[in-house]
Amino acid sequence: MFETFEEAAAFTATHAIEMIDLKFSDLWGRWHHVTLPASQFTPKLMENGVGFDGSSVGFKAVSSGDMVLVPDLRTGFLDPFWDMPTLSFICVTLEADTREIFPYDPRNIAQRAEKYLQQTGIADASFWGPEFEFYVFNGVSYENGMNVASYRVDSAEADWNTQDMKSGGYTIPRHGGYHAIPPQDHLFNLRARISLYLEEMGVEVKYHHHEVGGPGQCEIEIPLLPLLKAADATLLIKYITRMTAFEMDLTATFMPKPLYGEAGSGMHYHQHIWKEGRNLCYAAEGYGCMSEIARYYIGGLLQHGGAVMAFTNPSTNSYRRLIPGYEAPISAFYSLANRSAAIRIPKYANRPETARFEFRPPDATANPYLAMSAQLLAGIDGIRNQLDPTELGFGPVDDDIFTWSEKQRAQIKALPTSLPGAMDALEADSDFLLAGDVFSEDLISRWIEQKRSEDRQVRDRPHPYEIELYYDL
Repeated sequence: MFETFEEAAAFTATHAIEMIDLKFSDLWGRWHHVTLPASQFTPKLMENGVGFDGSSVGFKAVSSGDMVLVPDLRTGFLDPFWDMPTLSFICVTLEADTREIFPYDPRNIAQRAEKYLQQTGIADASFWGPEFEFYVFNGVSYENGMNVASYRVDSAEADWNTQDMKSGGYTIPRHGGYHAIPPQDHLFNLRARISLYLEEMGVEVKYHHHEVGGPGQCEIEIPLLPLLKAADATLLIKYITRMTAFEMDLTATFMPKPLYGEAGSGMHYHQHIWKEGRNLCYAAEGYGCMSEIARYYIGGLLQHGGAVMAFTNPSTNSYRRLIPGYEAPISAFYSLANRSAAIRIPKYANRPETARFEFRPPDATANPYLAMSAQLLAGIDGIRNQLDPTELGFGPVDDDIFTWSEKQRAQIKALPTSLPGAMDALEADSDFLLAGDVFSEDLISRWIEQKRSEDRQVRDRPHPYEIELYYDL
């Protein structure tokens, strides 16, 4: 939004800004913030930053937790949810004493990934288009204790509410929500309001629609953006979606699988790389109009797919979604338009400026800075080592593999089916992430330790369905 502090200060004065909100992502992908009166928005702030405790958000040890935030002026936007005029910025994270960029800040990792791509000479830019799938419910409650474990969500659109007067009789059958129209689609005004907020903040929206999940599943898509901007936009969209729903007495979740027996929510990443204004992924004569470089990139992404999923699917709930029968990609192959493929090449993206592919396993529990960086590094490794996906057994496969016999499907490399499986894959295959000093061994170890801990916390608890299954045995 701004190139200089003078521009930002002039905007603050012209628009009578009263509060400056500084937002930053922790290692796990959650935004945090600290807020200053506009009087504190001075050149000294840009020089010294604002101190915070990095140990509280997973960055550092308690004994050396002091860090500072400095606003990235380019990310400024008016936050529409505050009662007083508020200008928000996403921040750069620095060491408190040396003012050096903190190497474990996920946003800085994304910047290093972009820089590494340029250093290889392969390309000078990568572009990313995440798809945002999420559920919107009328309410949510949950409880976890020694003697209780329960959750409940409700949706006026759901077919379990056919007797609810609030639905007006306009409910959506299970798996029947794809492009539903009002009045069955109760959420069109919500999505439109989200879209307008985003456009006001400089994030272009391609379209929005109701997704296949009957009880309130939605989708919003944006055009492809450079990696860092796409990651910033991802956290902004999640924030705007949740806050807009909250304003309308609704609740939004990006959990991959909030409902049993209904479609899950993914975050497919459309991507391609460019050099000197030319899309390197396009070749008119190639399969799906994919170039040789694109095929090598795909080969790297599939070869390292399990390790990549440690960052793109980093929750236990991720693997509730990745099961057969829900267009969920559970096998490492690529294809033209096949939605059961881990990598799909859209048939409609067949021109020099649009040719691309999408990696379909990811979901929104990922930290987008790390998720996109891991994918890019896997693709770079594929290009540098000429990893041909066909020679490696990754297809292309244009059949519905769920119609194959179990023996046929066993010929295709399986992707991880659990969070521990993804961590195992990362432990066995992490060298490609260390290229260009983008990731570090310490960060990878910290990530694995945290995710194994989350898995243990889930596994150690009795499941409500186990009571039904085993109580009387």
